Amino acid sequence: MREINTALLSGPSYEIIVVDDGSADGSAEEAAAAGDHTRVLRHKKRTGKSRALISGFRAAQGRWIATLDGDGQNDPMDIARLWPRLERASPALFAGVRKRRNDGIVKLLTSRSANFVRKRLLKDDCRDAGCGFKILPAVVAQSLPYFDNMHRFIPALSRRAGLPVIEVDVEDRPRLAGVSKYGFFDRAAVAFLDTVGVFWLIRRYSDPVSVTEMNSAGS
Repeated sequence: MREINTALLSGPSYEIIVVDDGSADGSAEEAAAAGDHTRVLRHKKRTGKSRALISGFRAAQGRWIATLDGDGQNDPMDIARLWPRLERASPALFAGVRKRRNDGIVKLLTSRSANFVRKRLLKDDCRDAGCGFKILPAVVAQSLPYFDNMHRFIPALSRRAGLPVIEVDVEDRPRLAGVSKYGFFDRAAVAFLDTVGVFWLIRRYSDPVSVTEMNSAGS
């Protein structure tokens, strides 16, 4: 929390929303004691990263939402660096692309395989859809559909909503907490099935119908 506050202190007003996904290590209590800018949401049980993001999105009160992973790999200074650009920008998804990835060979291979399939099926050419750093308008974030592993498809879903995707280089630091629980084949199978599901979702999507209300005079 201290690092985020330091990065954002000289910028506009902000809030930090920490979503504790059913942990029992005291991290929620530590975050709650961090200061006035911090709000802590707590899940009663572990539900996964996508549900945590949706909980945070729906609770956010600002105009823009920035996402950072809880393992310390994302640098909050990237938010401060982009803020002047956000003030001038039309609504868009700013999707982080890690300049120097600190991941093992299994995760790198899985990521490249998933990117290949995603590009072919979803026409999604985002180079690093799995990067935890993203900034997008709150109104779009709060309208994203929830499903398991939704977080891997935020660029494709944002495009579906009519939002341009702008890739920005960001830092990728060594992981401070947490370990990966999946091997190559587990990751690859899940990524493929999820991509097929999102392909179906996007194909079924249609723009909302424009509705006007008539008064009693029929006008």
